[in-house]
Amino acid sequence: PSGRALQRRSTHAAATAVAAFIASLAPLPALAGGEQSLEKVEVTGSKTNLVGVADSANVGTVTQKQLEARTVYRPGELLESAPGLVVSQHSGEGKANQFYLRGFNLDHGTDLRTTVDGMLVNQRSHAHGQGWTDLNFIVPELATGLQYRKGPYYASEGDFSSAGSVSLSYADALPRGIASVGLGGNGYRRALIANSNATGSGNVLYALEVLHNDGPFVHPDDYGKVNGVLRYSQGDGANGFNVSGMLYRAKWNATDQIAQRAIDSGLISGRFDAIDPSDGGSAHRYSLSTEWHRNTESSSTRINAYVIGWQLKLFSNFTYFLDDPVNGDQFHQPDKRTTGAVNASHTFRTPFAGLESETTVGLQAQNDNVFNGLYKARARQILSTTRADHMTEGSIGIYAENATRWTDWFRTVAGARLDSYHFDVKSDNAANSGTASDRIANPKLSLIFGPWAKTEYYVNVGGGFHSNDARGSTITVDPKSGQPADKVPPLVRSKGYEAGVRTSLVPGLQTSFSVYRLDFDSELTFAGDAGTTEAGRPSRRTGFELANYYKLSDWLTVDADVAYARARFRDVDLVGERISGSVEGVASLAIAVDNVGPYFGALQFRYFGPRPLLEDNSVRSKSTATLNGRIGYKLSKDVRVEMEGFNLTNRSASAIDYHYA
Repeated sequence: PSGRALQRRSTHAAATAVAAFIASLAPLPALAGGEQSLEKVEVTGSKTNLVGVADSANVGTVTQKQLEARTVYRPGELLESAPGLVVSQHSGEGKANQFYLRGFNLDHGTDLRTTVDGMLVNQRSHAHGQGWTDLNFIVPELATGLQYRKGPYYASEGDFSSAGSVSLSYADALPRGIASVGLGGNGYRRALIANSNATGSGNVLYALEVLHNDGPFVHPDDYGKVNGVLRYSQGDGANGFNVSGMLYRAKWNATDQIAQRAIDSGLISGRFDAIDPSDGGSAHRYSLSTEWHRNTESSSTRINAYVIGWQLKLFSNFTYFLDDPVNGDQFHQPDKRTTGAVNASHTFRTPFAGLESETTVGLQAQNDNVFNGLYKARARQILSTTRADHMTEGSIGIYAENATRWTDWFRTVAGARLDSYHFDVKSDNAANSGTASDRIANPKLSLIFGPWAKTEYYVNVGGGFHSNDARGSTITVDPKSGQPADKVPPLVRSKGYEAGVRTSLVPGLQTSFSVYRLDFDSELTFAGDAGTTEAGRPSRRTGFELANYYKLSDWLTVDADVAYARARFRDVDLVGERISGSVEGVASLAIAVDNVGPYFGALQFRYFGPRPLLEDNSVRSKSTATLNGRIGYKLSKDVRVEMEGFNLTNRSASAIDYHYA
């Protein structure tokens, strides 16, 4: 809502504890560039109340102040502010995170569509995994809000969005400059400078972040990164535009998964040692983007375009010496790509017969020019080529959606989406070269009842999809074994069904609850020995989610979320019906304290439930429970000092578990 002042604070990630001095923490004016709504929005405390506005029980807006209150070890963990979402890591810093949501092990981002300032982060036909989502280029201090949606019910959300979608936005301007220095255990160092200045009729914003972290490992992560942001903007959240350039460079040593028996036998020194210490990588990301938006009393138009240059050099070894007892099983996965995209949407009022109604039409076009491959390596030296490919992948998506209020207590949102893809693969093995095309249409429907007594009810149905790796759509020969290989469909359909309720009946308390079912025609699985994804069996997930936000007073807020999912394959196979790695139970509790004189702080508990590691459920991971927290003191209106601690109960818990040869 226009004129709503939100407090800015710096968010940091440290190995054990961080002391940070932050300057210029003035109130920020209304969020610039945020989505506009033709309906009124009520604000309770620092969280938007979506009763009367939302289309389902599982959409939400996380404000800047809530993001600031989170204690995060990695930038990607900002996404855990979406209820039921877990962000982990299986290979140390620098690599894309591991994501879990709604009964999915989403690997590095498949079926969780993630955008930053309108730019899609998920990478198609990636060398390591479909939907690769590397969020290490995020500067948390620039984030002004996060929006999340779950399920395939929204016409504007395309590829990778069946389980959910998350959108993070950056500020156009800062009220004052920020200077921050952070120090922590295990070689943690971080510095940030950011500011914005009025220039002509607009604003220039800049930010520069440098970070180093070793972690607690015998062979240190030695993770170093540089982030830069430069933005020019004019106008405000209603009418204006911006042009932004971003830069990210990083290098690291990987701390990959290790065999339990290597620890038990004393082959390695303990849980923080490595079997192949030469694993690691480097990455860089450059982007240029622009966004233009215009709003009138009867319409809203938004256009954004961007180009991204990306390169990754990744060395991994998941099977150690299983295939090659002499050189080991390390493999190299380089990925170099240029991505260009244009997205446009127009919303206009379409009243008829005295009914409130609005219609949105949109276009999303993207092209990826990709060079990647798979190579045999030893200590980061290339030994042989398994495969090398040049791919172009283009897509166009068009959609339309209508929202109509039929009565005071009933409204609908109905939409449809059509996506068309074309793959062109040129492989070093001509047998695996070729082209493939596919189209898919998906309807969407939401029925919203109420509100009655500040309570609203939802029924949602819709179809979605995810794209498969382009190489899988043209393959005929397995590049490792030389045996015949089956092609996979370019696009895989999903179907979702959901019922939910959202209420703010109790003063200060916002609660949402939903039950859902999500079916996939083909389940993507991760092949650890090859570092690739492949299409698998049809699947079904059913579950429920409960989310609560309670503002008890001006100085105390509580977030409490619980989610459970049952994931099963839908066909019959003697190997079993469980989906390996699928998350079952997730819970979180966050308590934030502010405005207690000069003091502020928070505690954040996360429960990550057990997962089946084999299809017959004979091997399961253990659950983990972690507690993070922070405490701070405001030395003045411009300077504060804070300390953050991670795993405060000092639990010996796995970030992730696998079971394979």
